[in-house]
Amino acid sequence: MRSKITVVGAGFVGSTLVQRLAERDYADVVMFDIVPNMPQGKALDMLQAGPVLGYDSLVTGTNDYADTANSDVVVVTSGFPRKPGMSRDDLLKKNQEIIAQVTEQVVKYSPNTIMIMVTNPLDAMAHVALHVSGFPRERVLGMAGVLDTARFRTFIAQEVGASVRDVQAYVLGGHGDTMVPLSRMCTVAGVPIAQLIPAERIEQIVQRTRDGGAEIVKLLGNGSAYFAPSASALQMVDSIILDKKMILPSAIYLKGEYGINDLFVGVPAQLGAKGLEKVIEVELSEQEQAALHKSAGAVKELVNVMGM
Repeated sequence: MRSKITVVGAGFVGSTLVQRLAERDYADVVMFDIVPNMPQGKALDMLQAGPVLGYDSLVTGTNDYADTANSDVVVVTSGFPRKPGMSRDDLLKKNQEIIAQVTEQVVKYSPNTIMIMVTNPLDAMAHVALHVSGFPRERVLGMAGVLDTARFRTFIAQEVGASVRDVQAYVLGGHGDTMVPLSRMCTVAGVPIAQLIPAERIEQIVQRTRDGGAEIVKLLGNGSAYFAPSASALQMVDSIILDKKMILPSAIYLKGEYGINDLFVGVPAQLGAKGLEKVIEVELSEQEQAALHKSAGAVKELVNVMGM
């Protein structure tokens, strides 16, 4: 029996993810959105690409959560865009309402699913989903670290003229200005980047990684990244649906790991058929540990604003 995956939100990130999942050909995919007929139209278009690209995935577009029933994985990309005059806290509260409503419907129809949150502010929205769903932490995950790490790896590969496949790196912490790229542990084909790139240049790359999303927003002028975010969510889904047990930097609800409690923070995590299977605790320097706790503090501020 084929797996079933639902993507909530048929915008750029959501619809691109659905197309990537369809091309994987290991699951049927449901694309939900509140806009009438829009997900249905996109789904029909994707279905008609199947004969050309050679996939048999059934892609269903819908405005009815009943069609998402019994999903193995649900990826949530829906959210409210920030508008002129809207404060960060206003946006936070608005998306809190949206994610709470989405989570209630997801739980109603797929009580055994694994949820992957993509909506920003990522760590805070994952907190909402966990609270509303009542799921164990193993079944509510956040996608941010894979994306941030992909950006870091991209910039390093470009700097040294190597294949991105040869670059190994981790970015920990919250998804935002306080993220913690672990440059000390980054290698290119096993060689530490400190031996390949001057220290001041590494710092510039770290900062560009932190500003990765903003750089794309500025270039686009209207909109934000969706190719890399959708690919990053896909890698997490791959590891869960195919039980690959990959170790991926993911937003996880920590219970004492890294000295952090009751917050979603990006850390290396092993993902498999059960969702979160293990949090990997790497040995951090005092400076890295302090930076990670600072990042957790920024997440805590958001959680406090939401009154949770």
